[in-house]
Amino acid sequence: MTSKAHQRGATLLVAMIFLILMSLFAISAFKSSTGNLRIIGNMQSRQEAIAVGQKAIEDTISSSVFTSNPAAVAATPVAVDIDGDGTVDYTATLNPQPHCYRTKAIKSSDLNPAIPADLACMTSSVVQQGGLDIPDAAADAGNSLCANSEWNVGAQVVDQRSGTKVVVNQGVAVRVLETDAANACL
Repeated sequence: MTSKAHQRGATLLVAMIFLILMSLFAISAFKSSTGNLRIIGNMQSRQEAIAVGQKAIEDTISSSVFTSNPAAVAATPVAVDIDGDGTVDYTATLNPQPHCYRTKAIKSSDLNPAIPADLACMTSSVVQQGGLDIPDAAADAGNSLCANSEWNVGAQVVDQRSGTKVVVNQGVAVRVLETDAANACL
């Protein structure tokens, strides 16, 4: 009779070990799935913040005010409701404010006469200086009447809820008259 008692005790011990092992597998699977959900949630927050930063930049460069008054544009944050529930989810600020870092003359050979904006920049191929003595005429040879002022526009997005911080930068060229190019980047 003592051998049967040992067998029943051994079965209980083996069952307890298997129960502990199955519990450890279940806990491991749960932690793995919640970790993956956290990773997916963080990636979603990051992608949403990048989209908000890009929207702020697009809104900025769509306005003509950013070239004439970049400080005023930078002072106004861009609030975005991603999920459409009526509350602001992300706020983007233009930090640093948009700034022009150089102007570059547009060569006449780079213009297309079929495009109205390019046609307005074209010079006469017959009359170059009209008898005027212009300093640095050799350096300006081949230049059109227009120049590009090149700007850097950056948006910083911080989401207090998720702790997401993203910075998005974009360069943009704004066409100006060559005579105004010196004033475009002050």
